[in-house]
Amino acid sequence: MKQQLLLMAQYNIWATNRLCLHLEHVSDEDFYKDIGLYFKSVFGTVNHLLLGEHYLWYPRFAEGISPALKLTDIVEPSKEKCLLQLKQKSYQWIAFIESLTQPRLDGLLTYRRVNGEELSLPFAATLMHVFNHGTHHRGQITAAITALGYECPELDLVYMLSENQRSK
Repeated sequence: MKQQLLLMAQYNIWATNRLCLHLEHVSDEDFYKDIGLYFKSVFGTVNHLLLGEHYLWYPRFAEGISPALKLTDIVEPSKEKCLLQLKQKSYQWIAFIESLTQPRLDGLLTYRRVNGEELSLPFAATLMHVFNHGTHHRGQITAAITALGYECPELDLVYMLSENQRSK
């Protein structure tokens, strides 16, 4: 399981970097415009990725704390700083996963949801959720920027695997 989680963390870095490179070219007007996404705008969805992965889930896993943040809280209003944080913080998952022992992976993650409810879920499967969650929202973002007329990066895992194979 550890190798699969490391692969997903590497994919998360790769996909996040590719997406952010394209988002840098999206106008501020289009980036912040309410276009009907669940988190309203491309910005709202990017902010949610940053908040979810790095301000909620990472502390739950790495520090055993459950921050009291709502899923819509704005953690960084600046487009440039938000994208930079999303890219930079994605690397922290690698060292964290590498530090995990098999008993920890086989154990439970106990945390409090935003509404205060305490949950205990399978640790490894819940960690896999974090990366799956990122894939889901990156898909929403790429669909949105495509609809807005911007070039969209190819983010399928097989493209990363193919790039890795060619670089060997």
